[in-house]
Amino acid sequence: MDKLEQIFAMQEDLNSRIGVNLKGIDQEEQTKWVLNYTRAMQQELAELTDSVPWKWWAKYQEFDKQNARVEVVDLFHFLVSLAQTLGMTADDVFDAYIAKNKVNHQRQESGYSQKDESDSRHI
Repeated sequence: MDKLEQIFAMQEDLNSRIGVNLKGIDQEEQTKWVLNYTRAMQQELAELTDSVPWKWWAKYQEFDKQNARVEVVDLFHFLVSLAQTLGMTADDVFDAYIAKNKVNHQRQESGYSQKDESDSRHI
């Protein structure tokens, strides 16, 4: 088992432990969990933002790198759960990442001067 597969298995175990079973859910339940995880990630992003001195008017702030790292991991927990909600496995995420990364490079090579959402519909 590779590291990403291990993370997916660990997240499934954690979700199961807290009473969330994402296998075989219907579209209504899937929609609910997509929103739940998206909202959770928004909150984690806010917590990550609070780890850096973003208030230019406040002099008391310091960069809390350790907390920022923890918030990234929290985001990853919810992101993996979101992928699982959408029926994605670790292999699915890896394959989609590879395909989208290729599209992103192609966009840079072409100057990305025009938005073309159809270039990633195949992913």
